[in-house]
Amino acid sequence: MSSDDTLTRAEIAERLNRQIGLSRAESAQLVEQVLDLVAEALEQGENVKISGFGTFVLRDKNERVGRNPKTGIEVPITPRRVLTFRPSQSLRDRVAGV
Repeated sequence: MSSDDTLTRAEIAERLNRQIGLSRAESAQLVEQVLDLVAEALEQGENVKISGFGTFVLRDKNERVGRNPKTGIEVPITPRRVLTFRPSQSLRDRVAGV
């Protein structure tokens, strides 16, 4: 991985190139297609489950009242949709073993 410990699209494509033997262009295209499929499903309101990895879950949050911690003034927080990720148990076990 790069020096800031972040795995990038380019690095995923490079690993596909080395491990599977796809060309660099094919590897990059495959990574983009998979990410596009995930993004499209989420845009359509679907949750995305990748077995052995985890689930991307959409949640709708209702309007609520928040408070500015500095001034104490109450402020309405608008309803919104949030995206969360729940890792699978096998992913949790792998990360915990680090």
